[in-house]
Amino acid sequence: MKIEFVAGFGPVVADPTASRAFWSGDLGIGVAEIAPDYYGTDDLDGVRAFAIWPLDQAAASCFGSAPWPVEIPAPQAWIEFDVAGPGPEAVAAAAAELESKGHLLLRQPALEPWGQTIARLLSPEGLLVGIAFTPWMHTAPEPETGGS
Repeated sequence: MKIEFVAGFGPVVADPTASRAFWSGDLGIGVAEIAPDYYGTDDLDGVRAFAIWPLDQAAASCFGSAPWPVEIPAPQAWIEFDVAGPGPEAVAAAAAELESKGHLLLRQPALEPWGQTIARLLSPEGLLVGIAFTPWMHTAPEPETGGS
């Protein structure tokens, strides 16, 4: 597996209102509501996406329903790494590699409705880790034109 970049990062939260007040109000990170109680931005240097992700929504993403299972430690944050393509095949290969090293996937590779392919697991520290391929984040930059 070849990780190309950090696609996203943010807290996993129990109280989206309080968390938004801290991250956006106190720290000044401008976030907008992307989905109910899910706030984020793609305009923060250093990461392609930053979002405040409610724990119940993270549970639904990993397990198909909320709440987060009591037998699995609840994550405090999420991070997604995009792998070199081609898309779904690269995520499936990375997920298989991680499983072969003894890691339990909370979610097998799946195509999201918005076009991202992702698998999820917990790190030893308790971060919810996504191994993803996000097609629009891999678009080639426009060639620079020389000035005269």
